[in-house]
Amino acid sequence: MAAHNARKSREKKIRLLLVDDHPIVLDGIKSHLCAQPEFEIVGEASNGLDAVQKSKALLPDVVLMDITMPQMNGLEATAMMRKQAPLAKILILTMHNSKEYIAQMIRAGARGYLLKDGSPAELVRAIKAVHAGEVFFAPSVSRVIVDQLVEGGGRVSEPVQSLTDREREVLSLIAEGLLNKQIADKLGIGVRTIETHRERIMRKLDIHTVAGLTKYAIAQGMTTMP
Repeated sequence: MAAHNARKSREKKIRLLLVDDHPIVLDGIKSHLCAQPEFEIVGEASNGLDAVQKSKALLPDVVLMDITMPQMNGLEATAMMRKQAPLAKILILTMHNSKEYIAQMIRAGARGYLLKDGSPAELVRAIKAVHAGEVFFAPSVSRVIVDQLVEGGGRVSEPVQSLTDREREVLSLIAEGLLNKQIADKLGIGVRTIETHRERIMRKLDIHTVAGLTKYAIAQGMTTMP
């Protein structure tokens, strides 16, 4: 009878796959979740490609997914996992709170989105919620989603769609590493005009660094530059 109860208890555990490329972060998450009797950590991965492979082999109930990782990022991994391991529910745990990341991860199939500065208790609640078939977003993420719904007329907008053709062209050249003067010369327009385009692009995408713009352009297929 005791053995039966023990087996039944194990069967009720929520099977977790932890995905993060920072060992310290991963160890911290693992340490906290291992202390929760309702969870069982079945695997860990440090990049998106490994995460997809392990999700197929280990069949986790919930995948705790980072976004920025080597080999394959969390966005690509989530989209692929939804096709190859459809029963796994994906909960994003990241430092990114920008609207383009949130919109893309929701479209890719994530069931929740948390920030790494959240509390351990919030993480536990989120895992239980997505496992139960619900969605769970950190309060600050929920505000971003609501703002986008209002701005987008009832749907989460795709930021790149708000760019003009010229702004897309400028973004692509920024991602290729060209400076304002080089872009101006290439397009045959003034440097000040390029600066204005850059400011508008950053404001529309809510990305305020060249590195961020470059990553975004690559993710959108607007450039093949590494």
